[in-house]
Amino acid sequence: MEKVRTFIREHNLLADGGNVMVALSGGADSVALLTMLTRMGYRCRAAHCNFHLRGPESDRDMNFVMQLCADMNIPLDIKHFDVAARMEATGESVEMACRSLRYDWFRELLAATPGARLAVAHHLNDNVETFFLNALRGSGVAGVRGMLPRNGDIIRPLLEVTRAEIEDYLRRQGMGYVTDSTNAENTFRRNRLRNIILPLLDENFPGASAMISLTMANLRADSALLSDYDEMLRRRYTDDSGAVDVADLTASHPHPAEALYRLVRDRGITRRQIAAIIADPMAAGLTFGPYTLDRGRLIPISDETTETIAVTPGTPPLAMKHITRDLFNPCRSDNTIWLDAAVLEGNPRFELRPWRRGDRFKPFGMKGSKKLSDLFVTHRLDSNAKRAVRVLTRNDEILWVVGLRPSRLFAVTPLTTDIIELTLKP
Repeated sequence: MEKVRTFIREHNLLADGGNVMVALSGGADSVALLTMLTRMGYRCRAAHCNFHLRGPESDRDMNFVMQLCADMNIPLDIKHFDVAARMEATGESVEMACRSLRYDWFRELLAATPGARLAVAHHLNDNVETFFLNALRGSGVAGVRGMLPRNGDIIRPLLEVTRAEIEDYLRRQGMGYVTDSTNAENTFRRNRLRNIILPLLDENFPGASAMISLTMANLRADSALLSDYDEMLRRRYTDDSGAVDVADLTASHPHPAEALYRLVRDRGITRRQIAAIIADPMAAGLTFGPYTLDRGRLIPISDETTETIAVTPGTPPLAMKHITRDLFNPCRSDNTIWLDAAVLEGNPRFELRPWRRGDRFKPFGMKGSKKLSDLFVTHRLDSNAKRAVRVLTRNDEILWVVGLRPSRLFAVTPLTTDIIELTLKP
C-alpha cells in the first residue's frame, strides 16, 4: 500500500482526503484499489457496470460488488447496459462498445461530483500489454510510452504494481474477489499476450515486465520533452498563419524531414509527402494535403482552416425537435438528420467544423469506415464544393457530413423509441 501511496503523491493524482470514484468490477485489481484508497482516507464511491454479456456470471459480479460495498460502507452506483443496441447503432466491436458506454457513464458521474476523480485499476502488467499491442501497430513514442498515471480526471494509482503484488495484498488482507472467465479465453489479442506470450517472455527473461515498465517511464519522460521541443520548432519555423518556412528548416535543421513531420503530422501529411517537400522546397504551386508549397513556404489552404464552432442541439444554428416513433417519417433532406435521442446522453460535446484531410466516418448503411475524400469522389465534388463541406461531430466522432450523408452512429433503428430531428439553419 505504501508503494501506491508514494505513486499517488509523486504524480499528484489525489489530494489528501479527496473525493474519488472507483471503477469497481469486482475483480482483484479493482477490489485492491478500492480497499487501498479507502484505508488511505480518501472519500470513495464505487461505480459498477453490468453489461450482461456473461449471463449469470455478470449478475454474480454485481452481487459481489453490492455485498462488498455494503460491508465496507461505500456508496455504490450500478448501471445496466444494452451492448447489442450500442453495437447496432454505432457498428462498434463488443470491446469498443463497452468502453464507450462505460466511460460515457463515468463522465456523467464525475460531472455530478465536482472535484472528484475517477480511479481505474490498470496495473503494471496491463501497461506492458498495452506497450506490445501499440508496438505491434507501428506506434510512435506516444503509443509505446503506455498508459499515463493521469489523463484528465482519470487516474491510475496501481500503474507500478504487478498483478502478483495485488493478489498478495488481497491474501494478506483476507479480501475476496471474482474472476472473469473470459480472461482465460485467447480469442482477443490482449488475452493471447497475457496468457501465452508474456509468461514465456518472463520465463526466458526474468524481470522483463519490470524492465519494460521502466522503459515506458523513460519514454513518458522523452514524450514530455518532445512536446516542449515541438513548441520550439513551431516558434522557430512557423508564422502566425501556420505557414512553415521549409527553406529555412531544410537549410538549418540537422534532421529536416523529421522536424517537418512533427510540425504538420496532425493535419494528415504522410512521410512520403514530407520527403517530396524536403527534396524540392523551392517548388511552387504544389499541393500536399491541406498545404500548398510556394517557393520555400508550406502554406495552409485557408478555406480549410475555417473556424470550428461548438453547437448545442436546440439552439441556433442547430434546431432540434423530439419525435415519437409513430410520427417518424423521414424524407431526404440536405440540412436535416434524424438520430436516436441517446446521442444527447452523457453531456457530449458537439461541434460544427470544416472537413479535414484524413477525416473518416462510418457511413449509414455500410460496415467499416470511409474516407471523406472518397465520399467526395463518389459525389463528384469539385475543389470549391469540397471546401464548403462541413461536418457535425459528437465528442470528435463524425455524426453527419452535412448535405451528403449521415454516419451510422446513433442511427434510428427498430429499437429506437425516442428520436430527435436536427436541422442546420443557414
